[in-house]
Amino acid sequence: MSCPPSPDSPCFAGGETRLSADGTAFEMGGQDGAPVVVLIHGLGLGRWMWRDIAASLAPRFRLLAYDLCGHGQSRPCPRPPDLALLAGQLRRLLDELNIPAAALAGFSLGGMVNRRFALDHPRRTLALAILNAPHERTPEQQTAVESRAAHTAEAVEATIDATLSRWFSESFLNDNGEWALQLRRRLIANDARQYAAFRRLLASGVAELVRPSPPISAPSLVMTC
Repeated sequence: MSCPPSPDSPCFAGGETRLSADGTAFEMGGQDGAPVVVLIHGLGLGRWMWRDIAASLAPRFRLLAYDLCGHGQSRPCPRPPDLALLAGQLRRLLDELNIPAAALAGFSLGGMVNRRFALDHPRRTLALAILNAPHERTPEQQTAVESRAAHTAEAVEATIDATLSRWFSESFLNDNGEWALQLRRRLIANDARQYAAFRRLLASGVAELVRPSPPISAPSLVMTC
């Protein structure tokens, strides 16, 4: 297995990184004229995480992958991040690219962003893929998540190993040690303040997505593992 691509690696074969008017780094690939699928990464990652998945989707869809503010090659967030800010970042990007509506696939934090976007802009949301994203937690789970967020504020490294153990099985990490080490380094390389702020959002932001009124009406695929 090859190491994870670097934060400035292209997401698509022959891809070109572009910068939007508000400083969002993005790439487009796949089939011209096909339905648009937007790929939204998780905490501490970047658009590069979709590289292998993008290769399988590119023959059928027009793909847009971008870096959330405070991640990858995008500019830092202009204020402490919340879901409204991140949904607004995506709306402005779609506006700039003249994309009236799209399907949105989000991993973890990205699966929170795409739900917030669907609530704010239902007519622009064709479908959702919500992948390994938090939802309604038990009180015990919420306490644990808030504790991890607090430790992240002290040091990014404090929660990285726990994060990797949630993302990957022990056998996978043992069999792919160099790959996991490179990913760990990528996560630690994040700006500590921005990373901690996003960790707090991951802990607290989900409450606004539980049992919304009106509910999300877009066709949705929800997966976790």
